[in-house]
Amino acid sequence: MEAYQLSKEELRSVQKTQWEMLCEVDRICRKRGIRYNIIAGTLLGAVRHSGFIPWDDDADVALLRPEYERFRAACETDLDKTRFLFQDSSVTKGYRWGYGKLRRKETLFLRKGQEDMPYHQGIFIDIFPLDGVPAGRLSRAFYNIPCFLVRKLMWSPVGARTERVPWKRGLYRLAGRCPEACVKKFYGALVRHSCQAYKKSPWVRILTYPTPTRDYGYRRSWYQKSRLYRFEGKAFPGIYEYDAYLRFKFGNYRTLPNEKDRKTHPVTALKLVGDGGQKQERRGIER
Repeated sequence: MEAYQLSKEELRSVQKTQWEMLCEVDRICRKRGIRYNIIAGTLLGAVRHSGFIPWDDDADVALLRPEYERFRAACETDLDKTRFLFQDSSVTKGYRWGYGKLRRKETLFLRKGQEDMPYHQGIFIDIFPLDGVPAGRLSRAFYNIPCFLVRKLMWSPVGARTERVPWKRGLYRLAGRCPEACVKKFYGALVRHSCQAYKKSPWVRILTYPTPTRDYGYRRSWYQKSRLYRFEGKAFPGIYEYDAYLRFKFGNYRTLPNEKDRKTHPVTALKLVGDGGQKQERRGIER
């Protein structure tokens, strides 16, 4: 199915649904005393736009591993399951990411190449766990190798369909033969090692997500102190040292990128739930 770019109206509807999910994360975390932060483009949007970056189609929050596990447990009892569902590799069969997603029920948000993933693919926000990594930069560089491998193993079903370079596509197909249970076992062992060996390290990272620099991690202290930021009219906790974090991740974050670089993810199918509960659906052209 051919992918297409969201219209401005569709993108805004997606953002409103994601804001609804951010509010649900905030409600649960406040109720249970769980520390989380808005991060990445969501924090940048709060600082620079007091809301979503106008062309952004996702939202991100992060929790240090102990807090992430508390949040995952809290979703079992506190999540509004009439509207939302929580997914991660420990609770969702066929799930191929090393972090969680909160999804909006009764919606559809199919990204190109992910149409065959065997779980609900509604509009989502990413819930990232942060795990300890070695304190030394060289050691972090070596630790990046197993992180890279498990990420590629998880990504292989998508990479086998979307990778344009033939030999890389072949490698993904080969990697895709590794049973899902083995991939998840590999990831679980990596998480346990990080928790045991680097529990007090001053550096953390999302183990299965690329880092923006060759520092191969982020400073743990950034996620241990928060302040409130206005985001679409509501206050959410975000990294207190926002300037240091955003410069580390984005460079000169105050300057808007060129219009050609303001990209959203291509999708092949979209179903929205409007303000009145009405459903709006759009699909790409089948070929």
